[in-house]
Amino acid sequence: MILFVEISIIVAVAAIISLLMKFFKQPLIVGYIATGVIVGPYVFNILQAHNEIELFSKIGIAILLFLIGLTLNPDVMREVGKTSLITGIGQVLFTSIIGYFLVRTLGFEILSSLYIAVALTFSSTIIILKLLSDKGDIKTLYGKISIGFLLVQDIIASILLLVITIASVAFLSIERTLSNVVTLETLVLLTKGVLVTVILYLVSRYILPHISKFVASSQEILSIFSLAWGLGMASFFYTIGFSLEIGALIAGVTLAASPFAYEIVSRLKPLRDFFIMLFFIMLGSQLVLGQFMMLIVPALALSLFVLIGNPLIMLLLMNLMGYRTRTAFMSGLTVAQISEFSLILITLGYSFGHVSQEAVSLVTLVGIITITGSTYLILYAEQIYSFLKPVLRFLTFRKSHIKEKVLIENVEIIIFGYDRVGSRFVETAKKITDNYLVIDYNPLSIERLEKLGIPHCYGDAEDVDFLDEINISKAKLVVSTIPDSKTNLLLVSHYRAHNQTGIIITISHDIYQTKELYELGASYVVMPHHLGASHAASLMDKHRFSEEAFKQEKDNHLKSLAIEM
Repeated sequence: MILFVEISIIVAVAAIISLLMKFFKQPLIVGYIATGVIVGPYVFNILQAHNEIELFSKIGIAILLFLIGLTLNPDVMREVGKTSLITGIGQVLFTSIIGYFLVRTLGFEILSSLYIAVALTFSSTIIILKLLSDKGDIKTLYGKISIGFLLVQDIIASILLLVITIASVAFLSIERTLSNVVTLETLVLLTKGVLVTVILYLVSRYILPHISKFVASSQEILSIFSLAWGLGMASFFYTIGFSLEIGALIAGVTLAASPFAYEIVSRLKPLRDFFIMLFFIMLGSQLVLGQFMMLIVPALALSLFVLIGNPLIMLLLMNLMGYRTRTAFMSGLTVAQISEFSLILITLGYSFGHVSQEAVSLVTLVGIITITGSTYLILYAEQIYSFLKPVLRFLTFRKSHIKEKVLIENVEIIIFGYDRVGSRFVETAKKITDNYLVIDYNPLSIERLEKLGIPHCYGDAEDVDFLDEINISKAKLVVSTIPDSKTNLLLVSHYRAHNQTGIIITISHDIYQTKELYELGASYVVMPHHLGASHAASLMDKHRFSEEAFKQEKDNHLKSLAIEM
């Protein structure tokens, strides 16, 4: 069978399976692995060109890691915040340690146990972003924290790829590493690594910005240049003794600070999706189904650990940091699956001879089970939380950030969100009463509120228990500057259920959501674009053709913006 026909059939099968996955609302990764099983030797045996498909899958991995590198700009550690940093590192550490002993009890050797345990720690950023986006939870407190610690996981995984590459070349085994046997080859490789790092830093700082600016004049050339840079760097790193994977990742990092990074990512995503599909198909075709009965018990045990143990570890970590049970629980569910990084890591170990095909098959099975299972956990997180709420209370061993009960007993005005237009409402609240309170979950906003001496509280507007704790029902006026419609719907319905006469003002960017908020009992819904257009139209009617009048309006506007900044 010629290669073209073979790939065409494989892609056609993948398309059919993908449609079934979409119909049953399952992640596509599971469908691709299932396609590999179908076209593999145990079913129809269509896949014959193993070398060619393996080459395409390597290109897919290289592009995937290149795009991940593009998101890891130098300021990323500051952006994710302390919470994401601590929870990300803590979860990886505890899952690795517990997972290692669990895998050892299942009969695996030391090195395989290390690989499998580490593979269990990483969660899929791609899948979680998709699920959070579908639920409209990207901008919620738990959504932002989750994205932050998943980003930290990606960074840790990237470092591990580098460590594994160095260890595999410089040492014959982990045992030699532990016994500190340093060879000439080790020193040569480390020297190469240092030199390449320095050179790439200089190139990314002084040369690449000018090149990327020049090629960005044409989107086609920008795409071709980016692809050439990513694959070229991957090949270069492979040539000097590192892995293709780490080369592609570093290639992305060198372009991460470019203003065109997001455009590069968006243009290369379709290419990534095609080639990475072939990687998962290849992975599925290599599943040793003859060992299925032997692997099913370990796979189920490790899957339960990932589905239950990982969220529990995250729940306890966030609880220790003072987060409320709901926020900790919802964040914990986002780590209830392994990721594409896990599969790349275990296949890399297999290529170096560190683990057996059995270990690869085991991790792949765990991936299928956990990715499928976690999808339902995240989609039905609210119902699961309500069901487990009585049990979760016993896991709360540290009080939340709310400590000053006195401050929130007689509050007349509560404002949710200090960013955006919140500061304007705060200034007005000061004129009305001294008994007002600002709620926010952005650490930077909390820090700013503390400096300004504004009464504030750290909390999540979506947490019903938190709303009861701040006595929202007793407030005479509630203002929400939060743009998320789901949060505003919850606030209005909860407030109106306990207070029929109070005033509640929210924000909406959609006419249908505005009507829904009014139906639930909102006193007034601010539509920024509507008010903005009305104000601009009134200025037009007032000043007409007066250039001087508009200049005065402009100066006043700039002054007000300067005060807010």
